[in-house]
Formats: sequence, structure tokens, C-alpha cells
Amino acid sequence: MTDAPRSDPFRLALVGPPNCGKTALFNALTGARQKVGNYAGVTVERKAGAFVTPAGQRIELIDLPGTYSLRARSPDEIVTRDVVLNHHPDEPPPELMLVVVDSVAPRAGLRLAMELLATGLPMIVVLNMIDIARHRKIEIDTAALSDELGVPVISSSAVRKGGLEMLRAQIDTTLAFGLPEPGPNLWTPPDAADLRLSHRAADRLIDRAITHPPEYDSLTHRIDRVLLHPVFGLGFLLVLLFVMFQAVFAGAAPFMDLIDAGFAALAETITAVLPAGLAQSFLTDAVIGGVGGVIIFLPQIVILFLFILLLEDLGYMARAAFLMDRIMGGAGLHGRAFIPLLSSFACAIPGIMATRVIDNPRDRITTILVAPLMTCSARIPVYTLIVSAFIPARQIGGIISLQGLVMFGLYAAGIVSALVVSAVAKFLFARRIPSPPFMLDLPDYKVPRPRSVAIALWTRAAAFLRRAGTTIFSMTVVIWVLATFPQPPVGATEPAILYSLAAKIGQVIEPVLAPIGFNWQISVALIPAMAAREIAVAGLATVYSISDTGGDAALATLLASQWSLATALSFLVWFIFAPQCISTLAVIRRETGSAKWVWVSVGYMFALAWSAAFVTYHLAVALGWG
Repeated sequence: MTDAPRSDPFRLALVGPPNCGKTALFNALTGARQKVGNYAGVTVERKAGAFVTPAGQRIELIDLPGTYSLRARSPDEIVTRDVVLNHHPDEPPPELMLVVVDSVAPRAGLRLAMELLATGLPMIVVLNMIDIARHRKIEIDTAALSDELGVPVISSSAVRKGGLEMLRAQIDTTLAFGLPEPGPNLWTPPDAADLRLSHRAADRLIDRAITHPPEYDSLTHRIDRVLLHPVFGLGFLLVLLFVMFQAVFAGAAPFMDLIDAGFAALAETITAVLPAGLAQSFLTDAVIGGVGGVIIFLPQIVILFLFILLLEDLGYMARAAFLMDRIMGGAGLHGRAFIPLLSSFACAIPGIMATRVIDNPRDRITTILVAPLMTCSARIPVYTLIVSAFIPARQIGGIISLQGLVMFGLYAAGIVSALVVSAVAKFLFARRIPSPPFMLDLPDYKVPRPRSVAIALWTRAAAFLRRAGTTIFSMTVVIWVLATFPQPPVGATEPAILYSLAAKIGQVIEPVLAPIGFNWQISVALIPAMAAREIAVAGLATVYSISDTGGDAALATLLASQWSLATALSFLVWFIFAPQCISTLAVIRRETGSAKWVWVSVGYMFALAWSAAFVTYHLAVALGWG
């Protein structure tokens, strides 16, 4: 028995299937003592944390990606396999594994635990979410499970106060008696027959140690009878998405007005204090008109993220993926692609990274290529500016906002285009590996935890504000410099911007974009938008010399007077299809491991954007909107 705590921290790993509450357990144990990075040589996220046991033992805890087996069919699962089997570069094996099992649905976790026994590594089986199991009157004989598995089995609840005492005590007990030397590694990759045998073995173990109440009809089951119905379920999903986009446009309006009024007052103060000149122009046009013109859209982005976070915490995201499997399968996408694509509504970067859960390489590449077509939050400022400038702010039937309806149509166009492109890819790219059947664990519905949602919402809002203060600010300054210098000669009668570098650059690009109705000002604004999509708004405000004394309303009014409706529609269509920001392209490069797919993405999206904008513009002109 160990007498004193070891100076070096013990290395423990959390292992478990998806949706078993592993991340909640990790957060509860480590609190704020976490760091996030990537595993060496791959882009899969690596979460590590630290905590101290009641006996004073220092622990380094590694949260391994969720997996159903060490067979490793996806990038996430490969990382878990390589760490457990000591195959991963620069990543030593854990000294002790905490195998997390969902107490309510233990089959997948127990099957994984039985497979992990073959690795010879010491382990503790943690029956998580025990509070929910007890509420459902599920009786679990932990002693019987421990006897059958030959390892300690304890229960825990990561979300209840005092729910981790048994786990911390068991860790101390295991470490106090000294960790045994790892046994021989007898693990071999299981084939389909082995997996069937292991499932039956897990079922036998459940029959011996776990008792379920007869014919328990949970609230989750009752809700799923409606929400998973092939007709009513899809109808509910469509209504939910429609409400979400209505809220993004209509619900954010009062908060946007407050932000707009604040920046307008600040700009008026600066105009009153500083004389006309470069300093005043820089502060009002570049800083307030540029950065402020983007920050005003923060309420819409927060509302969008709030919906997505609530749906994730509720457990509805997996249901949405299940409902969309048949539709997406017809377009050549795997059902698991739905969650990455829905995540791309917030930002394409995490959406592309979420494709790691897709086993089939072809399906994963296809999802990565179409994810940027989903309307990310960075497009919201662009869409809102043009919609508010050209679409009347009136209600249909006294309930539905016309502007919100147009916004929904733009999102729907992105979804439809993604399905069409994936259907084309289905025929162009040879299917070398057949897609596995769509299997998905549906977690129980849970009431979202306000603190977790608030933290996640703040993190995303802060990331947007950081980008507004760094990338967007620097790009806005570049645009201002290009639009301001060189200064017009003495006695010049034309507008000052016509003598600037921005005008010269725009005039070089304009012949390429003129067939789709774009002038040189639009051409200039599109260039820095490759760094961040929302910069297009700041770029337009700068090249049109709009300060924030009139806010985005002034820019919208000016565009409505200088652009035709055909140009506005063409501009919106361009942003549906045009390539995402450079950061997204970099993530595509990292996730695919090849620059080839970056160029494929850029090429087909530029071709789509130009072609669709060309058709839209000329059709609108033919309808008399030119």
C-alpha cells in the first residue's frame, strides 16, 4: 500500500462511447484546470485536465474521443485506439482507465469495457448518470458487475452535488494499493462475428446485474413517438428551423437598434470633437463604421448559437440526424453528416471538424466539401444588410416577418445546394468503401443546464468580438487605407475615393464581375471578405464613405438608392455559394490532409457563385428589376 502521494501526477484516461456523459464527468472532475490542443500529427482535439484526490494524489486526466470499439473506423476513434494501445506518437499510454458507462443504456459501454479488458490495462468502470437510472427505478448490482468484469465498478453523477465522491474514493483506493503492471495485450481487431458475440455477452451481463422496471414508458419514449414520426417529426423539424431563423431576424432587432444607436452617438461625439481630416475619417469610417458595423450583428449571432446549444443539450440533435438520414442518403450523404452540417450554420470550421464521426472516407470528404455551403453566422451581417435595404419590413398575415421569410429562404437555398452538390459528388467520385448502416444512440432528453449554456454562449460571443477586434479591425484599416490614399489632387472635382488605390484595384477586377451586376465598389469589398465574410459589410461602408453617424441604416439606404434589385439579388446569391473564409480553407486542408480538396472546394464554389449570380442577375433584369 502506498504511504505518501507520488510527486509525479498519475496519468488517467476517460474512455467511453458517445453520449455516455464522459465530457460532463471530465468537466466536473477538472473544473477550470483544463487545456485544449491537438494530438501530435493530427487535428483531433486533445482535452487534458488536472485534479487532486481527497488523499492528495495529483491526477492528469485525458478525455479521449468517444468510441464504440478499438476497431477504429473514424479519425476520433483512431486516436483513442492509438493512445490506449500505445501506438500514438508522443502520447504515453494511460496508467489507469476510467471506462464510462451510461447507467440508463449500459450496453455499448459494457461491451466496450469487456473489449478493453483484453488490452491488459488497469481500469475502473464508472456507471455515470446513476441519478437518472434510480429515478427510472433501474436497479444495478455493482458488486455483481465487478465480479463478472474483474475490475472495480462504481456509480457516479457528474451533474449532482456529491455525485463524484465514490469515484474519487475509488481512485484513491486503487492508487493506494499500487497500480498493477499492465497485463499482456491480447486485443485483436474484432470482425463482425466478434462484435455480435460481444453484444450478446454484454446482454448476458446486463441480465445478471441490472433490473429494469416492467414496461417502463419514459417521457423520452413518449416524446419520441411524435418527434421521430416520419411525417410529424419532419414537420416539427422544419417548423423549428423556421422559428429559429425568424427569431434570428426579428428577435434581435431591438438589441441591434440599441447597439446601432450607441455607435451612432459615439461617432457624432467624435465628429463634434475632432476637425474634419484623416483622424476623424479613420475613427468614424474605419473603426466605428467598419468594426461597429459588424458588432451590431452580435445579437443575431448569439440567438443562432443559443438555439443550437439548447438543441444539443436537450438531446434533439441526434433525433434531427435520424430524421434526415433518408433525405440525406438520397443525396449521397450519410445520416451522421446532418450534425456537422447543422453545426456549420454557426461556423463551418467546427462543422468540418465534426465530420470526424463519419466512418466512410468518401462520405466524410463529401460532407467537408458541402459544409461551407451552409449559411454560417458570418453571412448574417451581409444578408441582414441587403435584406433590410431591399425587402420591406412588413408582416405576412400579421405574424410572419417578410424579411425573416427571405432570410429563411437564403438558409434553405444553402441546404438545397449542399444536397444537390453531394448528389453530383455521389456520381463523380467512385464509392470504394460502402457506407455502413446508420447507427445512432439517441440520448435521453435532458433539461439544458443554464450555466453550461451561458458559458458556451459567452465563449462564442467572445470569439466573435475578438475577431471583430483583430481580423475584422485589421482588414477594415487596410480597406480604409486603400480607399483614402493617395489623396485627390488639388482642385479635383470627382469624389476622393475615385483617386484611391481601392478604386484602381476594383476597376481591374470589375470586368470579371460586371456580367453579374457588380461594380468596382463591390469588387473591392469582396477581397477582404475572404479573411472573414462579415468584413464585406465593413468594406462596403468604407468604400461608400459611410461613417456610423447614420449607422447601418445609412448604408442600407445608400445601397437601395445606388444598386438595382437585380444587383442586390445577385450579391445575395454570390454569398450563398462563394468560398468561405481563409480559416475554413485551412481547416479543409488539415482535415483532409491534402491541398487538392482545398482547390476542389475553391474551384467549384467560385464557379457556382459566378454562374448562379449570373443567372439571377439577368433573370431579374428580364423581369424589370435591373
